[in-house]
Parts: sequence; structure tokens; C-alpha cells
Amino acid sequence: MKSNHFEVIIIGGSYAGLSAGMALGRSLRNVLIIDGGMPCNRQTPHSHNFLTHDGKPPKEISDLARSQVEAYPTIKFLNDEVRSAKKSSGNFEVETKTSGKFFADKLILASGVKDIMPDIPGFSECWGISVLHCPYCHGYEVRNEVTGILANGDMGFEISKLVFNLTKDLTLFTNGESALNKEQSEKLFQKNIHIVEDEIERIEHKNGQIQKLIFKNGKEIPLKALYAKVHLEQNINIEDLGCELTEHGHIKIDGMHSTTIPGVFACGDNTTMMRSVANAVAQGNFTGAIVNKELVEEKF
Repeated sequence: MKSNHFEVIIIGGSYAGLSAGMALGRSLRNVLIIDGGMPCNRQTPHSHNFLTHDGKPPKEISDLARSQVEAYPTIKFLNDEVRSAKKSSGNFEVETKTSGKFFADKLILASGVKDIMPDIPGFSECWGISVLHCPYCHGYEVRNEVTGILANGDMGFEISKLVFNLTKDLTLFTNGESALNKEQSEKLFQKNIHIVEDEIERIEHKNGQIQKLIFKNGKEIPLKALYAKVHLEQNINIEDLGCELTEHGHIKIDGMHSTTIPGVFACGDNTTMMRSVANAVAQGNFTGAIVNKELVEEKF
């Protein structure tokens, strides 16, 4: 086998990619993991809701995971960015920013997603610290605190239901005219969840910890935490591969984590709204086993 040809290339070396790599390394598969070192939770101080690692810094978890995967001699790592990936002469061709081209029989996309921050000063500085994406990952730590939700319409209503179990001091900020229907608005009123339609000017914070929201009309509201639903984009350009996306912008996969392109699999945040370290690890482990089984069936 040529030095630049692998049985499997994994694009993304965070939790899902490392977990898939471990499963394949334990099956003696020749694997290349390409990662640019920019995980989406790099600003988050602590990771939660993952058995045996609850409360640890995300980097501590990923560094330990990488050291364990590196122990398998058939796994190679490349610190680089992927520019393109496409089907080429029966294989898959992956071109990187600085290291050239690599080829593989199978491809695993564990590349995560990119969060697109709203144009609100202070938002990005607080993201993952006191502006939160997930009540399961971070809600317990801000239980019973003065809490806000930045969302609107059906999404705002659904997040309100989830967060209400964690705190009763809750306000839904629609950042403009409410898109809630009459029944939703009445239900929130019954639960004493306030609805504020004023437009936000900025988030006042100290080292990423929210102090208060400042509105364009001069109003100020103190907060300890703010849940927010942001837009996302895929971290890599998958147009050349031709993989279909869901209506929410995730890579479409079946029950075996196969994409709509044979030989291409995906796992982790790029496939699901359930973004957590635990889920990424589980998906990666499953995907690695499935890819190995497909190689077994083809080569035995």
C-alpha cells in the first residue's frame, strides 16, 4: 500500500473521530486522522453529562483520548485542514491545505460543525461559558439562576419547556417581534415565563460571564445564563462528495451511519442536533465498527 493511501481516512480528530479511530485501530486498520485542532467547544471551560469525565475541561478529555488512540500503531495523525474530498478512480481523494493529497477506500466525516454567531456584541465571548447551547450539557450548573433564552417561535417555545424544569426565573427574548402563536404565548404566561420582544444591543459580561443584556431602547436586564439557538454550517465543503444534507443542515445518514454516498460515513455533531461529547463518542465507536465490517465483507 502506498504511503499516502489508507484503508480509512477520518476527517476530524475530536471525540467522534478519535472514537472511530480507536475502533478501527483495534481492528488493525490502516487509518489516517486529519484534524485542524479547532473543536467547537474550545472555549467551554467544563464538559458535563459524560460518565467518568463529568466536569472535566474538554481539552483534557480529548488530549487523553488522543494519547490512547496514538498507542495503536496502524493509526496515523495529520495536523492539517481539509480543502476538498471527492471520489477518485474507485477511491476517495482528500486534499489538505499544506500536506497534499491522500487516498482511502473509505471515508469517515467526523468534522463537526461551525457555529454562526448572531451580530450581538459580547455574544461570541460568552459562547460556551454563560451563553449555552444545551441544557443537558450545562443546565445543572445554572439551575435556579436568573436565566434567559434567545430564540423565537417554535424553537423558543421548545427550549422554554426544557429549561423550565431547571429554573423558574425564566425569560424568553425573541429579539424582535414574537413569532409564538397564541397558544404558546398563553402557555408561557401561565408558567410565568416572561416574553421580551425588545431588540438586543449587546451583552455586558466579565470574562465571558454574563452580567446583563442591554437593549436598543435603553432597557437593561440582569442575567446569569442565556440559552441560544444559533445557525450552523458544515466545517468542510462536502459538495464535491455529493452527500445530501437534512433540512437542518446536518449530513444525512442512515441507521448504519452511511451517508447518501456509498463508502462515505459520518458521525458526531455534523449529523445531529444532539451535540454532546458523550453522543459524539458513542457515534464514533459505532461508525468505526460499521466501517470495519464493510471492509471485512469486501476483502474476506
